Amino acid sequence: MTADKPHTDKPHTDKPLNEGEGNRTADARYRSGVQDHVRNHDVQGDAARAREALDGPEGEDLRRAEEEGRRRAKGEDPQLKR
Repeated sequence: MTADKPHTDKPHTDKPLNEGEGNRTADARYRSGVQDHVRNHDVQGDAARAREALDGPEGEDLRRAEEEGRRRAKGEDPQLKR
């Protein structure tokens, strides 16, 4: 540490650590993960297993958990009802 430069614990980067709303880095990482999942996983099989779980013994618990999540949500995504 020198007298003309204050000490900080933050690493020096040219990019801001917090991109704020519309975080492009997080968006790119999310989209890449979704594409990877769709390419490398049995999405149709996952959907079938989810339907079976809802119709099976754990269905009531799953619906209750979904309702709890909806109560905490800020609102329904308007694009879901197009």
